[in-house]
Amino acid sequence: MIRVALVDDQSLFRTGIRMLVDSQPDLEVVGEAGNGQEARLLAAETRPDIVLMDIRMPVMDGIAATTSILAEAGERGGDQPRIIVLTTFDLDEAAMRAIRGGASGFVLKDADPEFLLAAIRTVHAGSAVIAPSATRELFEHFAGGTARRRPPESFSTLTSREGDIFRLAARGLSNSEIAASEYLSEATVKTHISRILAKLGLRDRVQLVVFAFEHDLTS
Repeated sequence: MIRVALVDDQSLFRTGIRMLVDSQPDLEVVGEAGNGQEARLLAAETRPDIVLMDIRMPVMDGIAATTSILAEAGERGGDQPRIIVLTTFDLDEAAMRAIRGGASGFVLKDADPEFLLAAIRTVHAGSAVIAPSATRELFEHFAGGTARRRPPESFSTLTSREGDIFRLAARGLSNSEIAASEYLSEATVKTHISRILAKLGLRDRVQLVVFAFEHDLTS
């Protein structure tokens, strides 16, 4: 079972999502929260696999809650929950900040129910819920003036081939597009991507795009 926590300040919205999630044989809702502070306590108590996190809430917003939940889970040890941000706008600065804080992507609140269910399963399987190209577009749209940092030492451990694939992935290319560009099989590209993520301590392709953007490695 995939254990899901719901965080939104609108109880009616939570009720609808709970009914949808609980209707699936492989998903279960383990708790609800109406603000970010309650979400922190809920995550500590129930240890969900996935958190559906609203951004704009009273007491503590979803951005601060995302950062806190992941940090506190890391301090406890074990697996961190994966967080999917719920937002009203597809190009949303708050969504960008949540992704930078560790969220695995975002889903529009008016998305098709089947898309939301697929997003939960996709993120639980270890993939990002939005395309890396969408992440790149989001960051280019809102973070143009953000100060860039020097790449950490771990970046220098990438091989020449890994560096090439890193830059293509950072531009938002899919595995199949990278494979065609580099004359490799998709399986080989997937292996390289896994090694790159491990070396840089990143969870998924979305975090790779964020890393590249923050360290001026997108060109």
